[in-house]
Amino acid sequence: MSTVPPEAERLLERERVMAHLGTCVEGRPHVAPVWYRYADGVVEIVTTGRKLANIRQNPRVALSIQKDDAGQTQWMVSLLGTATVVEDEDETAAARRRINEKYGVEPDAYAENTLVRIEVGSATYRTY
Repeated sequence: MSTVPPEAERLLERERVMAHLGTCVEGRPHVAPVWYRYADGVVEIVTTGRKLANIRQNPRVALSIQKDDAGQTQWMVSLLGTATVVEDEDETAAARRRINEKYGVEPDAYAENTLVRIEVGSATYRTY
């Protein structure tokens, strides 16, 4: 059963907003924007570079997702979870298509990225 409140799940599933992924290795935090897809308590991202390297070293991550309108926050969701790097090319391609569809880009864009699945452990949700 998901730890994300049902209303927050609906927002995470349908809104086309950026998430900020927080990773930490050797006491040095790193926060970077990512596109994501949420379903059934799991966040999928496809990424590369420092984010991916950090996740390989320390799978504990945080995600912050916020929807604004003209500078006014409408809602926010913060998620804590454990990430798993998925090395399967077919699973990565399928996830990349799902994410790219959500954000309205070509299905095969960002083909060099690797799939990461984040199992949500806890969530904080607020509307304004």
